[in-house]
Amino acid sequence: MTSPTTRRSLRRVASLALGALLVPLAALSASAHETSARPPGAVFVQLNGEAGNEIAAYARAADGTLSPVATYPTGGLGGTQVGAPLDALASQGGLVLAQRNHVLLAVNAGSDTVTAFPVHGASLGDPQTVASGGSFPSSIAVHGDLVYVLNAGGDGSISGFRLAHGRLEPIADSTRSLGLGGTNPPVFIDSPAQVGFSKDGGTLIVTTKSHNELLAFGVDRHGRPSASPTTTASAGAVPFSFVVDTHGLVQVTEAGTGATSTYAVTRGHSLRLLGSSASGGGAALCWNIQVGRTIYGANAGSASLSAWVAPRHGAAVLTAPVAATTGAGPIDLASSRDGRFLYVQEAVDGTIGVYSVAHDGSLTRIQTVTGLPAFTTTGMEGIAAT
Repeated sequence: MTSPTTRRSLRRVASLALGALLVPLAALSASAHETSARPPGAVFVQLNGEAGNEIAAYARAADGTLSPVATYPTGGLGGTQVGAPLDALASQGGLVLAQRNHVLLAVNAGSDTVTAFPVHGASLGDPQTVASGGSFPSSIAVHGDLVYVLNAGGDGSISGFRLAHGRLEPIADSTRSLGLGGTNPPVFIDSPAQVGFSKDGGTLIVTTKSHNELLAFGVDRHGRPSASPTTTASAGAVPFSFVVDTHGLVQVTEAGTGATSTYAVTRGHSLRLLGSSASGGGAALCWNIQVGRTIYGANAGSASLSAWVAPRHGAAVLTAPVAATTGAGPIDLASSRDGRFLYVQEAVDGTIGVYSVAHDGSLTRIQTVTGLPAFTTTGMEGIAAT
């Protein structure tokens, strides 16, 4: 028979055990509530106004559709390259997210500055605006805390920064000339188009458009680039944008061929051609992005997206010459962090095309966001998503 003292002890143990169980369950319930209350994501669009650059922020709903939140001045000026036919900056990567630091980075081409905004969901905090280290900044690359800006004016240059506590700090002795012999403001076809890092961050790559070259700088442990780049001839005419795919290969669009060429990054910080895809047949293939296994390219001159798949070895394989039709002047692209939605800047129409992405990479248009500045002599350029 169990004594009264023993029964009291057993009840006390049971009570403590139940309390210990309920505490983590309550915490789990609160955590689940907070997760469900958190907004699914955001999309940011650079308006590039020459009288004052601004970022338009949109909240992303669970179904991928966008709702406007606010517009934030960068403290700098937008700009337009000479003879630009429909995209003012003639570049990819004018607006990028430093994901690890929760910072949005924007170029101010008209005032030779770069702006860093802290990101709070679909809202932006107080901006910091710093000199870009050259003239007409047009593209930004991020790897961890390391940031490099491509300045497209004149000879072209790259300049490095560190992100420390959300703020940009210039890296001493990090500016390198590209020696392209251009003008300021630059002529759109003659200017460099994009700067980006290799997958491991050890190589910095620049595309040069009409110069038909790919430039690659080694990056040392202090974040400084090599004194001069190695130069690789482009496999096709007018190399414009690129994406480093999940295998670490560099997939470069060619505006002159409508094809994608694939390069491996060597240990010597140069690029080795692996092959070129079939052309998608679109006009002015100038922007690309990888979503899942699919690489989408924007054909600015034919209002369409083409699609390729990136194998582990060799060239990308064309899967859909027309994966989707778009509004006029499709340029920069961004995807939601879960890869379920694709956002396309339609520069001539002044719209954002919103697409759902199926498991097989097929696209369905689900929304058209209006009210953005359409390209005439200048216009929006740069888009980023969370």
